[in-house]
Amino acid sequence: MRLTVVGCSGSFAGPSSPASCYLLRAEHAGRTWSLALDIGAGALGPLQQHLDPRDLDAIVLSHLHPDHCIDLCGLYVVQRYHPEGPNRPLPVYGPTGSGKRMSEAYGLDDPHAMDSEFDYRDLVDRQPVVIGPFVVTPYAVSHPLEAYGVRVEVDGVVLAYTGDTDVCDALTPLMTGADLVLADSAFVAGRDTASGVHMNGAQCARTAVEAGGVGRLMLTHIPAWNDPEQCRAQAAEHWPAGHGAGLGVELARPGTTYEL
Repeated sequence: MRLTVVGCSGSFAGPSSPASCYLLRAEHAGRTWSLALDIGAGALGPLQQHLDPRDLDAIVLSHLHPDHCIDLCGLYVVQRYHPEGPNRPLPVYGPTGSGKRMSEAYGLDDPHAMDSEFDYRDLVDRQPVVIGPFVVTPYAVSHPLEAYGVRVEVDGVVLAYTGDTDVCDALTPLMTGADLVLADSAFVAGRDTASGVHMNGAQCARTAVEAGGVGRLMLTHIPAWNDPEQCRAQAAEHWPAGHGAGLGVELARPGTTYEL
C-alpha cells in the first residue's frame, strides 16, 4: 500500500498545503486501486498531479466539515461535465446525509441532485467495507459532529487515520497494531484547551503508545498558524526513542508518497 499526502493543512488550506486529502493505492487483480481519504479545500488540484480523479475507485469522508469534504463539489463538475462524457457514479462513503450536505454546498435544492455522479453510502461505526484490496473500518470518534477515524488494511498492512478527534476510547482499536498512524495534531499543548475537538502532539503520541504495536506516528492536520516542529517536539516527549519502527515522530508532508 502506498500513501500519498495530497493535503494535510488543518482546518483550512495553508500557504503550502491543501486541507485534508490522503491518496491510498494498492495493486490487486491486475490493476492499481485508488482510494481517497477526505477531499478537503484545495485538494482537487494537486490530486490531479497523481492521477485522473475519474480513476478513483472510492472516496471516504471522515466527516462533513469543509476542510475534509468541500472539493467533492469540484469533483462533481469533473464527473458530470467532462468532455469524454459523464463518469460512472463514484462510491462515496461518509457520515449520514453526505449527499444532502454536498448538494447544499453546491447550491442544489434537491438532496439527491448528485446521485448520478456519486454513489453515497453511509459509514457505520465498526462495520468494515471492502473496496477492492482495501478493508476499511470506521470508528466513531470525538468531534462536534458525526465523525470517524478510519482503519485501512491491505494484505496485513494497516494505516490508521484518526480524522479530527479528541482523545477517546475508539482510538485504541483504531490504532492498535497499525503500521502507520496519521494523527490529528491541530492543537498545541498548554495553549488549546477546548475538549471534544482535536488532539495535541503529546496526546497523539501517548494514545499511540498506549494502543500498542504502532510502527510509525505521523502528525497531520496542523493549521498554518502552528509551528509543526513545536507539535513534533511535544509528541516526541512521549514517543520513546527506537519505538515502533525506530523512527522518530514524523510530520505529514504534502506531495510526498510513503511505502507501507
